[in-house]
Amino acid sequence: MPALVPTDHVASITWLGRVPHRERAEIECEPLREMPLTFAGTAGETHAGLTRPSCSRVLALYERGTEIRNTRQLSLISAEELAGIAADLGLDELDPAWLGASVVVEGILDFSHLPPASRLQGPDGTTLTVDVQNGPCQFPAKTIDAARPGYGKRFKPVAEGRRGVTAWVEREGTLRVGEALRLFVPEQRAWQPEMQRPPAMRTA
Repeated sequence: MPALVPTDHVASITWLGRVPHRERAEIECEPLREMPLTFAGTAGETHAGLTRPSCSRVLALYERGTEIRNTRQLSLISAEELAGIAADLGLDELDPAWLGASVVVEGILDFSHLPPASRLQGPDGTTLTVDVQNGPCQFPAKTIDAARPGYGKRFKPVAEGRRGVTAWVEREGTLRVGEALRLFVPEQRAWQPEMQRPPAMRTA
């Protein structure tokens, strides 16, 4: 049986971008029409590389700055969740460049809660593997506030659970605005460790 199951969920790429550097507090993101991808990510992106120094998100595992495998090459977010964040902030729209997004997709609901290890595959076989949900951080908040003064401070609580996912390149290729990505999900049930305990150990 295949470990990954194709679904009927297909998303359209509506925006591509890259963050060329992190020399300022605000995010500076360049929009792209197409994105060539290697196993290290996309060239010229500050998050590219086969490895990366560990950050605050994995402090429970590693001392900050430890070199680890880079599963945070790309930041993916859905147009639907982006619109929801904008509405709750009181903005007409939220520029994905302000969030440092790599790929914006439209057509898959509850996108930020895709199962880890899901795949998104393009028409030429380019395949991205979902790592984990991307938690809101201070950098987009500062960028939003610089562009729309007074609105950035609420970004983190408003975007909680809707910030998209991080991903890495499993198969090289090129993404293009307007192309479709098909969703594949792991063939497994939700983790239920409590159901594996002997009956005497289970709590009511």
